[in-house]
Amino acid sequence: VAPFKSQNMSNFAYVTPEFEISRAQAIQAISSRCEITPDLNPILLKPTGNYKSIVYLNGKKYKKMHAKEYYEKFVNHEGIKIASKSLKKLQKNNDLVILEGAGSPAEINLQKFDIANMKIAEIAKASVLLVSDIDKGGSFASLVGTMTLIEKKYQKLVKGFVFNKFRGDLEVLKPGYKKLKNITKIHVMGTIPLMTLDLPEEDSLHANPKEIRWTRKNISKIDNQLSMLAKTVKSNIDIKSIEKMLK
Repeated sequence: VAPFKSQNMSNFAYVTPEFEISRAQAIQAISSRCEITPDLNPILLKPTGNYKSIVYLNGKKYKKMHAKEYYEKFVNHEGIKIASKSLKKLQKNNDLVILEGAGSPAEINLQKFDIANMKIAEIAKASVLLVSDIDKGGSFASLVGTMTLIEKKYQKLVKGFVFNKFRGDLEVLKPGYKKLKNITKIHVMGTIPLMTLDLPEEDSLHANPKEIRWTRKNISKIDNQLSMLAKTVKSNIDIKSIEKMLK
């Protein structure tokens, strides 16, 4: 099993003398028990401000680009080629490749430039799970809205929904599941409770991620946390539906 994220925007990286990729994909590789390689995250964007980012390709620094140049001249030309090549290599060498999207697949102002969500899922011929964090509310509207806004050819790829970071009585949610299925014809495959985890955070607007040293002790600590997370997810997800979806 290998993780894959075609394009990640983050200032927190896994750095070796040979290459540099997003820290998130390195942690996913630890969970997947696979080698950490540049193919897991072929495009890394490190924001520098003023709509500019330093672009890393296959783990190597490429150049600084303005968002306009990146979107209009790079992403749908060289970008998608590089991402597809890494994806195909991982698919050839692994039984299962788990793709992570970015943000929302329904950012309609950027959809034609989006190579991190449905376009790469289509290339991979992947079954898609839409995961929504419910702790701040609005998940039902978000999932219905997402299915409405993505193109019909992409709607067919979505096989299930997952609610994440839930706290409270699950029975209160279940009537909503039925209404959601009636509207979208898509099954809710599970609800993951809000958990306290001591894992390095993703780089995001409101997070303050700490730097991490990739020592044996720290990797073991991450591994233990991931094992605990896996047990919780497994007990709260409809595994049989997932297996059916993958077939």
